[in-house]
Parts: sequence; C-alpha cells; structure tokens
Amino acid sequence: MSTLVTNLPAQHVWVRKEYLRDMRDGHGEYVKGVWVSAKSIPGRALYFETYLPEYGAMFDKLPISAFLARPELPERDLPLTDLQFWNCMDYGIVAVQKQFVGSMLFEARLRSGGTMRGSYVCTLDNYHPQPDVVDYSTSETPSEHKSMTIVELENGQFCAYPNNRLRIFDASLTPAEPKIPDFLCSTIEFSVEHDAAQIERYGDTDAYMYGAAPTEE
Repeated sequence: MSTLVTNLPAQHVWVRKEYLRDMRDGHGEYVKGVWVSAKSIPGRALYFETYLPEYGAMFDKLPISAFLARPELPERDLPLTDLQFWNCMDYGIVAVQKQFVGSMLFEARLRSGGTMRGSYVCTLDNYHPQPDVVDYSTSETPSEHKSMTIVELENGQFCAYPNNRLRIFDASLTPAEPKIPDFLCSTIEFSVEHDAAQIERYGDTDAYMYGAAPTEE
C-alpha cells in the first residue's frame, strides 16, 4: 500500500501559471499538464504532482485550486476552501477508481452555498500506514473518516469532496425525484469475533470442519 504518495489517473489539466511562479506573477496564464501523483501530509491540503510536457518538467506540491480542465478563468472561480472540504488526515493515502459510479453525474454541495455538477475522476482515501506508530489521526475513526472524491466540476475546476457533500445520479437507477438523505454518521466499529455471548469458540479443536455436526455414512 502507498504511504505519503499515491499514483493518479493520467488526467489532463491546465495549471494556473501563478502557482508555478510562487504566486508572484503569471496570473491569467495557463500551462498544460498531466497529473502524476498526489501527496498526503496531515493538516494540509492535498498536494498534486504534475508533468508539464512543454518543459519536460515535473512540478510537485500544488493544491487542487491550481488546476483547471480548460485554459480559461472560470465564471465562478472557487477558492481552495470551496474545492477541498477537509485537510489530509494521515500520511497513508491510496487512490482508487470506483467504476460503478464512474460514468454517473455528480453534484457537489459547495461550502460557500449552492451546488455544482461534474464528472468523476477518482477517489483518494487516507489510512494509518504503520501499526507500530501511535495513531494520532482520525483517518480510521468511523465518525471522523472522510474519503476525498475528485470531481471535475462544470465550471472547469476540480474538487476533492467527502461522500456526504455529494449526490450521484444515474439515468437508469435514480428516480426523477430522489429522496433527501436523512442518514446519521456511522460511529460503530463493527467486528465479528469479539462478542463473547454469541460466538462459538474453536480453540480446543483441530477438526477441519469445526462447528459442523458429524455425518453418518
């Protein structure tokens, strides 16, 4: 499993040049790029590493606000705090592509109000990578864990949002008027081995079919 850095899909993007110039100049200019990897440092925004073909260069540690799907200023230009809802939760990070929802329509509930639709790119998830190191984070606490779903928004920006700020619509499966979720956060750590009152014990048998009644021939 990955630690600190994870590979990303080869998503073609445009980088706002001011981010390549340490925000000193370059505003209004755009450089073509391809995402390579993402980095997770607790307490910070996601960092993206990008290949810049025109320069034959790699540029690392840019936030998601540095990127656009097309080389133009969005009509509603969302700040970083509207594009990533939570900071990274641990050094352990893994990227997956959830194919079942990959072609569905996504709708993000923005921090600043309103909604914006978009298309799925991938999902990044934090975990605690070293069991022999004290887990000071909450990446594996049920009520605190958040996935970071990367969505290309219709305004040309990208966001990294948790499931509870997204709705996902499928033309075949979703009804015309879907219900509003009334769910509660999961707070329970489920286990199948530690309920002493309900589970059987097999430590005193070496039978291959333990727990099965013997059969007669």
